[in-house]
Amino acid sequence: MSTIQYRELRKRLESDGTEKTIRHLNEALQKKELRGEDFSIRELAEALIPGGHRWIRELDPRSGGGTVLREGEGIDPTAFLGVTSQIIYHKILESYNREAFALSKLVETIPTRFDGEKIPGTTGIADFGREINPGMPYPHAGFSGDYVETPHTSKHGLIVPVTKEAVFFDRTHLILSRAAEVGEVLALHKEKRILDTVLGVTNTFKWKGKAYNTYCTGTNDPYVNAMASNPLAGWESLENAENLFANMLDPATKEPVLIEPDTVLVMPQKRGVAHRLFHASEVSYSDSGTTTMSAIPNPYARYKVVASRLAYKRLLDGGITAANAAEYWYLGNFRKAFAYMENWPITVTQSPLGSEADFTQDIVVRFKASERGTPAVINPRYVVKCTA
Repeated sequence: MSTIQYRELRKRLESDGTEKTIRHLNEALQKKELRGEDFSIRELAEALIPGGHRWIRELDPRSGGGTVLREGEGIDPTAFLGVTSQIIYHKILESYNREAFALSKLVETIPTRFDGEKIPGTTGIADFGREINPGMPYPHAGFSGDYVETPHTSKHGLIVPVTKEAVFFDRTHLILSRAAEVGEVLALHKEKRILDTVLGVTNTFKWKGKAYNTYCTGTNDPYVNAMASNPLAGWESLENAENLFANMLDPATKEPVLIEPDTVLVMPQKRGVAHRLFHASEVSYSDSGTTTMSAIPNPYARYKVVASRLAYKRLLDGGITAANAAEYWYLGNFRKAFAYMENWPITVTQSPLGSEADFTQDIVVRFKASERGTPAVINPRYVVKCTA
């Protein structure tokens, strides 16, 4: 921003007030009409703090200053801190919402006020299969107890400090870089926790008071949603995975579970194979004993393909060998199978003025970013896992 633009911002603050001006700034940052890099922390301080030029000079100990940024004594830092807070918040949010963290966007986010909870539900209603004769009462559908217990939530956060040196030497780029790193680290940690749940590295599924593995293969399990010896190689691999869905039954009604798979998660080594299978416009085949070729529209073209290097790394960290981990792939509807139980989303708060850190560490103001939640398995029947 130019000197004239900073003056215009100051005039707008004087005419519209701090709250309205910051709201307009927030909208411009959201629409990407403005970016954090367009601003200078030092020039914002000079323009928005009454006597800002004097305050900047007094940051230099040679001036005999050493004035801390606090309200009163002719200094009102409200506008400066409000604008700076919005710039840093959007920089953190921009990195937090990067497309690289794909799994965080595939699962449903469920707001909750509880530190782990029971999500109540009802089992399916069985097909009664009998006629109601004239004058006879209708049968009641009834309800039976059914619930899923989610894990305890956990809080994660980091602090972005703005030091006197950062303002005095106008190290805006350094501050924004730190803010971006905070957003990326928090998003990465959330993505890793979600991946561990989705991949089955950690098993937290607890249904009606009993713990189960997310992916089961045994005859005594309430569902079978894992298949060995089924690497992603061709159309037969996909048919094998869909057959698992076809055989998935509601535990109460014993009727097929209505599942519409829409996403496939693969390791980076299988990215090319997945795109060839799922993104081909046509499928060609020939009947046994004939050379005649037929072509049909690709029945799997509706699937979204997600290849994750981080997923592969989480499998390795979970003890899976490199050769085996490369062959893991998952098919299903991830939003119905998994959720992120969120106490609060990414939130940025500002430290009070004149804190102890100002005197002991020359930190003018600090911005704390935090989020709290936990990944949970809601219904594992909606995703199947295949391995080689």
